[in-house]
Amino acid sequence: MAKHSKSIPQRGLRVADQIQKDLSELIAFELKDPRVGMVTISEVQLTPDYAHAKVWFTLLKDNPEDVKQTLEGLSKAAGYLRNQLGKRLHIHTLPQLHFVHDTSTVRGLQMSALIDQANASRAKDADDDTGDGPAGAAAADRE
Repeated sequence: MAKHSKSIPQRGLRVADQIQKDLSELIAFELKDPRVGMVTISEVQLTPDYAHAKVWFTLLKDNPEDVKQTLEGLSKAAGYLRNQLGKRLHIHTLPQLHFVHDTSTVRGLQMSALIDQANASRAKDADDDTGDGPAGAAAADRE
């Protein structure tokens, strides 16, 4: 008997990718909830039995009030979205949808700003060492 253990995770990834694509279209074109604005589905994680799907989303504006409103709107629309997914996907078990705000882009921007700040500080320190200060003059005398 052939083992399918290597193909099952691959199938789960394909199903998650298809759910991500279909949810993006459904939210953009069919969901009429005013609380849900410009939403990007960044990732879908499925449980191995396809019973639950964690749907990570980002927003154009990441202020806490917009995130809260969008999360409420998506949570209320989860049943409708699941029903519409059932019409598009032909799988035995349709997952329950659990929406989670993805903060990785905001954290990435904050980390990038910190790195830029550290690099600017390091460049300033390097300029001070070789510039007009006493350490710079002593270094120039040695050369």
